[in-house]
Amino acid sequence: MSIAIVTDSACDLPQNLVDENHITVVPMYVNIGTKSFRDGVDITREEFYKNLPRYNPFPQTATPSPFDFIKVYKNLAEKGATEILSIHLSPTLSGVMSSAIQAAREFTSIPVTVFDSKQLSLGIGFQALNAAKSAARGFSMQQIIKELENQILNTFSFAALGTLDFLKRSGRMNKTVYMMGNLLSITPILHMHNGVPASDRVLTRRRAFLRMRTYLEKMPKIKIAALMHTHAIQEAQQFWEEVKDILPFGPKLSVEINPVIGAHIGPGAVGLVCITEESPSIMPW
Repeated sequence: MSIAIVTDSACDLPQNLVDENHITVVPMYVNIGTKSFRDGVDITREEFYKNLPRYNPFPQTATPSPFDFIKVYKNLAEKGATEILSIHLSPTLSGVMSSAIQAAREFTSIPVTVFDSKQLSLGIGFQALNAAKSAARGFSMQQIIKELENQILNTFSFAALGTLDFLKRSGRMNKTVYMMGNLLSITPILHMHNGVPASDRVLTRRRAFLRMRTYLEKMPKIKIAALMHTHAIQEAQQFWEEVKDILPFGPKLSVEINPVIGAHIGPGAVGLVCITEESPSIMPW
């Protein structure tokens, strides 16, 4: 039995972890004008965020097609996989699950299980990593799925935005709310748990960082934490320094959030993905 792990580029896993754990990443698409770019293949995160404020028209994002997934599944089967677990960005944020599900129905050479991560960024990535390590240890598909279902309940993602401009440009905020938000220096904090995206609104960015610290303080014991940001590495590192006393000791993982999310929230977002040792009795936000 050989279970292959597939995910999409919204997982934000560093390439070294992808390679070391034999994870296959299917790139999402970024459409800029008439040109289409594969995330992490035809365009880097650095290129995307550097040019994001100047793109005209505004970038659009797209999911891989079912055919893209079928090609990946076929290649893995030819390399000896007997089953495939395909883990993807929450359907509350993207249609990538639909493409993977359609591909799984059409591809019949080996069984393909499409799994809803109910997360974003490294919230997906840590699931793919766990699945790959479990598969390497000989776990069955059912055992891996059970592991991931437990992990979902203990995973929390949140980030304070650096600007309201891109929520407005992408149509996710109307003009009146945008103007009032800028006038009052409101900083949205977006958070995600168990497939439910939500937000807080805090006056000033400094207070947003303090609010995120209270999230951490309210969580059960944290066993894994990683930084995520949109072209704001220095500010992200500063935030880490402010909260590291309540985070687990160990190497610091920091990633730049994928363009699928970044196109809508813009540069300057700073946050964390955390996995706790147990599920909380109440939400930290």
